[in-house]
Amino acid sequence: MSLKEQLKSDLKDAMRSKEIVKRDSIRAINTMIKQIEVDERKDLNDEDVIKLIQKGIKQREEAAIQYKNAGRDDLVEVEQEQIDIFKAYLPQQLSDAELEAGMKELISEVGATSIKDMGKVMGSASKKFAGVADGKRISEMVKKLLA
Repeated sequence: MSLKEQLKSDLKDAMRSKEIVKRDSIRAINTMIKQIEVDERKDLNDEDVIKLIQKGIKQREEAAIQYKNAGRDDLVEVEQEQIDIFKAYLPQQLSDAELEAGMKELISEVGATSIKDMGKVMGSASKKFAGVADGKRISEMVKKLLA
């Protein structure tokens, strides 16, 4: 079952069981998917959908920070609930140890020796770890290993 089919099925289940936050979160994901498919006239695969979900998570995390700074804890809670639902549709994320081991291997493959080579490493790492680690974690690990 593709990720889009899974989302449709889960949306129906959420509507039947009256889970408002889950329903709204899945609708938000479907809206992002539909917008890209209409604008770019292409059918998205699971990898593209995962990238959209990661983008949605990042947007909601930024919104939660803004709400927290404004003292709106009620809205922070809503954003956090949506983030949790979005994360349920991502593949299992790598642990820090797994990411570090993979990054060490990649750094030796690329031949990076200093922080100046970060661009080369990030290009390869972003492709290799797409979906299983976000860019921020990858960047922090590269800095840690090359510093």
